[in-house]
Amino acid sequence: MNEPTALAVDDLYVSYGAISALRGISLNVPAGAIVTLIGGNGAGKTTTLQTLSGLVRAKSGRIHFLGEDITALAPHEIVARGLCHVPEGRMVFPQLTVDENLSMGAYLRKNAAAVAQTRDTVFTLFPRLKERLRQSAGTLSGGEQQMLAIGRALMSAPKFLMLDEPSLGIAPRLISTIFEKIVEINRSQGVAILLVEQNAKLALEISTHAYVLETGHIAMQGPSPTLRNDAQLKAAYLGG
Repeated sequence: MNEPTALAVDDLYVSYGAISALRGISLNVPAGAIVTLIGGNGAGKTTTLQTLSGLVRAKSGRIHFLGEDITALAPHEIVARGLCHVPEGRMVFPQLTVDENLSMGAYLRKNAAAVAQTRDTVFTLFPRLKERLRQSAGTLSGGEQQMLAIGRALMSAPKFLMLDEPSLGIAPRLISTIFEKIVEINRSQGVAILLVEQNAKLALEISTHAYVLETGHIAMQGPSPTLRNDAQLKAAYLGG
């Protein structure tokens, strides 16, 4: 991974009271890359993304995004710099329409023409959202809500996307569609992506590099094709 670095995490420690959630993790996401973070329940994957997006404060360590130290920034300041988080469970606004949810994603942007252009890009990626524009988000299927959550994030014109368990709670027939769209966003828009995903097989197929998180520390890392063939990782995460 010799490309310029979009996101650099150095020796990050996070605690919830007396409980250590992250214990000195370091990782890098090159500009324009898809990097995945895999691990079991309770490994610290969601905490990692919440800390990177400013929702949880680090006890120690540094986070640099596009060369700037963002460790102490507020969540809205981090979004304004182009780092956007699509949380686990999608967290769409259920009472608002699809259209209103998308507008919420663009709340920091002032250029109406640029926002309209981004909206068209979202509809090209996810035509189903345009079909359901006036529908309440809470009435969408799980897969449609995931499309909306990603589309809402894209409305902020991100330079970097963090996706937390995008396959969770989605019908199997739609999972491959969601992952195809993640790759398309990365390739067509040059958006770097940090992907947290329990479906390790899929995550390793679309990423270039992977980190394996176990009980708050990085247990293994390397190029995704190498880890796909690692016997220990296959036994733990890929079904042998």
